[in-house]
Amino acid sequence: MPTKKDFADCIMPMEQPYSSVLLERAVNEFAKLPGIGRKTAMRLVLHLLRLDAGTVDAFGNALMTLRHEVKYCSVCHNISDTDVCRICSNPSRDASTVCVVENIQDVIAIEATTQFHGLYNVLGGVISPMDGVGPGELEIASLIERVEAGGIREVILALSSTMEGDTTNFFIYRKLQKYKDVKLTVLSRGLSMNDELQYTDEVTLGRSIVNRVPFTV
Repeated sequence: MPTKKDFADCIMPMEQPYSSVLLERAVNEFAKLPGIGRKTAMRLVLHLLRLDAGTVDAFGNALMTLRHEVKYCSVCHNISDTDVCRICSNPSRDASTVCVVENIQDVIAIEATTQFHGLYNVLGGVISPMDGVGPGELEIASLIERVEAGGIREVILALSSTMEGDTTNFFIYRKLQKYKDVKLTVLSRGLSMNDELQYTDEVTLGRSIVNRVPFTV
């Protein structure tokens, strides 16, 4: 009766798919990126290998510089090169209007519409008890502090129309409802339910901002 060892001895060791450990290591690192499978990772790595060394060095240096030198704005928590981002420090922006968004991608999406000229407050997520994200993990307290400091006349709640987004909207509403001079608005429902701002086309998102409506419970 053949044993497991007998079968194992009959199996030839699998040939390594990569001829280079360096190539395999690079593919493994690219494959860790969201939305990048191993085949796509391989194409990216081979593309880099076809480029001249100076171009690849510039690519690598840009990533290293980004990781080590990037900051988060002390006012709105957007990505910045300095302590205060270019949006918050721009004197032509309307500092009396603050748009509350979930993440940095939403800032980029709204800026692309060219329809909003106020400032932002990036929460860094939405309230989601299932994921262990409560109000304390988000930049809600800093928003309240900005309102308390005065000068803000409108807060736009530009969160995705999901259960988590609506829960976060309501929480912020409860925190800000005592400030009677501050108008609380939301994007008009040109956006479909469960739509995320970063995936909404610029025209639809721009109209939703321009046609925003008062927040109602």
